Amino acid sequence: MKVWEVMTRAVKSCSAADSLDAAAQIMWDNDCGCVPVVDDDRRVVGIITDRDICMAAHLQGVALKDSQAASAMSKEVFTCDADAGISSAEAIMRERRVRRLPVVNGDNRLIGVVSLNDIAREGRREAARRTVRQVMDADIASVLGAVCQPRSMTEAVQAA
Repeated sequence: MKVWEVMTRAVKSCSAADSLDAAAQIMWDNDCGCVPVVDDDRRVVGIITDRDICMAAHLQGVALKDSQAASAMSKEVFTCDADAGISSAEAIMRERRVRRLPVVNGDNRLIGVVSLNDIAREGRREAARRTVRQVMDADIASVLGAVCQPRSMTEAVQAA
């Protein structure tokens, strides 16, 4: 199974210059927990999550309308290609401890987002159809376990 088969295509994005308030509004309006940050050519330059916005509000001490997405976004973004296999996307999520990956085309332009939720829902659909499973429960659990591992445990595992 390929990423393009389960990814969300109607993805909203923002620019680095947009306010945190605007990014939060996109999340609220579209019931999503992250917004890719793109340049004028729709190339992914960052990603901002609802948690990033909350932490920025707390740490910066300014109104969300007075702070730009660039001040809170993650600049190290992990992406995948639409033609990549689901197992490849899961491996990136597990290794990088992220729940969502922007999906890019050959020009590195945003074309979608694949989330752990997208993959889990596909696994549930496969189980309900009682067809040959391509999305395995154990793989989903492995990704979720890695993503949810507390930072202190991750650092201890890496040091060992």
